[in-house]
Amino acid sequence: MSSNRASRPGTRSRRPRPLPKGNTLFSPDASPPRQALEHRSATSLLWLHQLPAWLLPVLAAGLLVAGFAVGGVGGAVALCGLAVVLGWLAAVSWPRLSAQGRVMRVVVIAAVVAIAVVRAFHTG
Repeated sequence: MSSNRASRPGTRSRRPRPLPKGNTLFSPDASPPRQALEHRSATSLLWLHQLPAWLLPVLAAGLLVAGFAVGGVGGAVALCGLAVVLGWLAAVSWPRLSAQGRVMRVVVIAAVVAIAVVRAFHTG
C-alpha cells in the first residue's frame, strides 16, 4: 500500500492553487537587500498562497480584535504582531505599489503601532 495520503481511502486532497501568471515572485534588477528580502520571503509567500484565501484576513482581523479586547501589554503584543505582518507584506509588495498605496500602507502600519503603544501604557 502506498504511503501517499491522497491515495488513501477517506482522505481529502486539496489541489494547490496555481501561481499567478508571469514572473511575479522576484523583482527584476533589484538591489541586493531587496533580493535577500524576496528570497527569504519566497517560501513563506508560497505557503501563504496555498492557504484558503479567506484565512489571512480572518487572522488579521482576529489580531486586531484581540488588540482592542485585551488590555495592557497583551493587546499591544497582538497589535504589534499585526503591524509586523502588515509591514512584511508591505515590504514585499513595495516595488509594485503606487505612491498612494505606499502612503496608505505606511499610515495604517503607523496607526496600528501607535495604538499598540497607547494600549501598552494605558492604565485606566
